[in-house]
Amino acid sequence: MNGGGKSDGPIVPQTSANNGGGNRLDGSHPAMPLAERIEGRGPAKGNSLRGPGDRTRSRATLQAALERIRQAAGRDKELRLTTLWHHVYDIDRLREAYFALKPHAAPGVDGQTWRQYGEELAANLRDLSDRLKRGAYRARPVKRAWIPKADGRQRPIGIATLEDKIVQRAAASVLGAVYEKDFMGFSYGFRPGRSAHDALDALSVGLTQRKIGWVLDADIRGFFDAINHEWLVKFVEHRIADRRVIRHVKKWLRAGVLEDGKRVDVKEGTPQGGSISPLLANVYLHYVFDLWVHRWRQRDAQGDVVVVRYADDFVVGFQHRSDAERFLEELGQRLAKFHLELHPAKTRLIEFGRYAAERRARRGAGKPETFDFLGFTHACDATRTGRFIVLRFPRKRRMRAKLRAIKDALWRRMHRPVAETGVWLATVLRGWYRYSAVPRTSRWLATFRWHVLWLWWRTLRRRGDKRKMSRAQRYRLAARWLPLPRIVHPYPAQRLAVRTQGRSPVR
Repeated sequence: MNGGGKSDGPIVPQTSANNGGGNRLDGSHPAMPLAERIEGRGPAKGNSLRGPGDRTRSRATLQAALERIRQAAGRDKELRLTTLWHHVYDIDRLREAYFALKPHAAPGVDGQTWRQYGEELAANLRDLSDRLKRGAYRARPVKRAWIPKADGRQRPIGIATLEDKIVQRAAASVLGAVYEKDFMGFSYGFRPGRSAHDALDALSVGLTQRKIGWVLDADIRGFFDAINHEWLVKFVEHRIADRRVIRHVKKWLRAGVLEDGKRVDVKEGTPQGGSISPLLANVYLHYVFDLWVHRWRQRDAQGDVVVVRYADDFVVGFQHRSDAERFLEELGQRLAKFHLELHPAKTRLIEFGRYAAERRARRGAGKPETFDFLGFTHACDATRTGRFIVLRFPRKRRMRAKLRAIKDALWRRMHRPVAETGVWLATVLRGWYRYSAVPRTSRWLATFRWHVLWLWWRTLRRRGDKRKMSRAQRYRLAARWLPLPRIVHPYPAQRLAVRTQGRSPVR
């Protein structure tokens, strides 16, 4: 585990560009020192919007400040940045964070909504910025909520107050500029410019183009609830020497949870749903897993090793079974050191790859096993010419859960006009296609569309008109409202070749 580095890194310059050059919203002049500037008279009460040109210049200035942070962090990987907090409490950055939030998200413990806060946005942001500068800002407890999972269980999430969301998002954008220079190429979760499909493509290309014969499909048990606060703060301090940043990270970690009207202190974990939680989770796994596995495959592996991680869900491919078994044993020991453990029911070592089917056939072991990753089942397959490919199709459990949700929604919409329900179903299908329509999934997409039509037809029959709907009528209904499936994602090698430009996506 590398970290620490120099005790006193250079201070990031606090120029006018860092906080939105030109005449600022608070009326102060850009030549004044930003970190110590006293706020002047602001705009008229409630005047929270500015012209398009001002907003464009503000965004450009904010991005320029982040780029300087990225350059400083990239020049020295052991540099500890000492002056970052003024980038967080900059009013322009807080405003950007506010508009990046979901307007209809559930409110936190204070009950304040996005729209209510925006009615006096300029005044509210000035007050928030001032409290952040003076150290008077206090993190509020998060409200515990539960959302259903595809397997029928429930996942706890934390709903922060609106101001906590704003400050956390602003802090995440600043800290992300530092850590994006450190994160490994095989880490894809919750990173700008990277998506779940990038991780899926990287995995598919790695399994087909490398000598992979075994796959470890792993998941960390209750990861977000098991993050150790002490270790997390140490990891953040490897790169951040600004004590104000560290102090506020501790505030968010120790804010506690409000459930059933009672406040509960939290000794470990970071609530899912917080704006900064994904970044902190990536920082934790960067030091616990990413750096370790990178060194392991360079020093200890005897054959090819492919790694793809998305948040706490990762897949590792091995050329040799001996490497895979040794890695699995050492990984358990590594995670235990940092208060983590692999989920026994979701961690499997399976034979997988271009020679898996042939080897298993010789042993009479049947077809190679499949594994799930990011909503898709991955299976060994071959083209008509015999070339090995990784076949990906939507998980059956995920499809069933989605169909159950559609069924319940159709029952609630039973007496709505047909056209209104048809428009809604079209939106649902397009959303499903947008994620699931990868190459070679046309059959599964068509099956999903047929089930949606069947559920809609059953609902229509129960509206009071018991006459049987003919097959031709059902086809006309589908043709009018339900869009046909269409593959929207390119083949993995095509998209990855453009995105990585020769850089390995799994190294």
